[in-house]
Amino acid sequence: MNLIKSTGTFSFFTIISRILGYFRDILIAIFLGAGPLADAFFVAFRIPNTFRRLFSEGTFNAAFVPSYTSELYNGKEQSEKFTTNVFSLLILSLFFLVLIIEIFMPYFVFLIAPGFSGSEEKMSLAINLTRITFPFLFFISLSSFFSAILNSHNRFAVAAAAPVILNFFLISVLVYGSLLGDRLVYYLAYAVTLAGIAQFIYLFFYVKRFYSPKFIFNFSIDEKIKNFFSKLLPSIFSSGVTQINILVGTIIASFQASAVSYLYYADRIYQINLAIAGIAIGIVILPQLSKYVNTNENEKILLIQNKALELSLFLSLPATIALLIASEQIISALFGYGSFDEVSVKNSSKALFYFALGLPAFSLIKVFSSFYFARHNTKLPFYISLVSVLLNILISIIFFKNVGFIIIPIATTISSWFNSILLFIFLKKDNFFNFNLVFISRFFRMLCSSIIMGIFIYYLIIFFETNLAYNQSLKSVFLIGIVVVGLISYLLIAFLIRAFKISDINLKY
Repeated sequence: MNLIKSTGTFSFFTIISRILGYFRDILIAIFLGAGPLADAFFVAFRIPNTFRRLFSEGTFNAAFVPSYTSELYNGKEQSEKFTTNVFSLLILSLFFLVLIIEIFMPYFVFLIAPGFSGSEEKMSLAINLTRITFPFLFFISLSSFFSAILNSHNRFAVAAAAPVILNFFLISVLVYGSLLGDRLVYYLAYAVTLAGIAQFIYLFFYVKRFYSPKFIFNFSIDEKIKNFFSKLLPSIFSSGVTQINILVGTIIASFQASAVSYLYYADRIYQINLAIAGIAIGIVILPQLSKYVNTNENEKILLIQNKALELSLFLSLPATIALLIASEQIISALFGYGSFDEVSVKNSSKALFYFALGLPAFSLIKVFSSFYFARHNTKLPFYISLVSVLLNILISIIFFKNVGFIIIPIATTISSWFNSILLFIFLKKDNFFNFNLVFISRFFRMLCSSIIMGIFIYYLIIFFETNLAYNQSLKSVFLIGIVVVGLISYLLIAFLIRAFKISDINLKY
């Protein structure tokens, strides 16, 4: 496996999906802004989308890939049996979960957005929209199962491209936004579920090369299946802790008008980097790391772990500094149009600033957790994540009344750093990870490159301040130019001070 090339392949399709996601969100910002319709849709979209991130962005992989990799060593017959049992159980479990929540949807939405209870119209709209979007959970979870099989065989491109389908469906609806009026949110909700069905069909055809999906009623729940599902729930919680913290934030933010929308737009920006610096790397290293754990090749384990950490920080450190410096300009250039006014820009940019402080931690959680998942250990990351979420809730509730919605990204960042530091401490304690000299040397060079790039971007923003103003129609063009110049400067500086080498691209692990 080539870590950089595999991560690059995964990241390429992820970036395409995020770019389409940006066009989707700018259209939503134009037609819905940050008002009650937007809040109701974002709650309805947040619920299945959170499950999508929990299942598809490495979480299902965390439990399935190590177990499936082990079964492959026992022969095709054993792996087929194991996979069919998991697939059949998933279908039944997901079907009844979706059915029960559809029946009790009013109570479910009240739990997710209790602040909406003050407005009967807003609550009713959120319930109706969530009823439409929730079946997406069934199809996207099964799609994640197919993706995990493909990832186990080091086929990352197909699975990474699947989310593009969701954005294509939503953009297709938003193109007619001016004609649909208030009905737009309903058409968007139907598009979400239809996209889930399309992703399922798309991955179904690709996965057949490695496994022929079939549902059976007489599946057996043996020790292997029990062991897998005992790992699955902790892995969903621990690997998806950032998404859970954001969902918690959405619940609390529902008590403040438009706060759900502010957090949504801020979340969309930093998630682009997290998808590459954390999720992509965690997914890519897991199959190979699991393989080396099974064969006790400790030198290769240590090499992969250090390279994964190095690549994660190489991508997340400059992004963090850029977001801290230019949070307002980024939000304004990307979403500051139509119904998305200057107040919305300022509030969303404040949220983005505090989320950015936690970006390296969000990425480190994904990478460090993978070191445990490869060893079939999902419980310790689960316990740490549980404490992290409780800390997030505690900080948010205590300070929300006085500070408002901005405490939510602050609490998310604090709890995420707490989570990543604890994971690191236990990895060292269990002797599962040690720094090598190459990483230590390169870390300080990466940090130096990021700071110099940050200074460069800061002066570019000052120089183009007039062109980046809210009322400028070409502000996004100037922002893209600044980002490209900043990225080139970072790569050039990093190369000159040897924060990375060209030869790293061809290294196999």
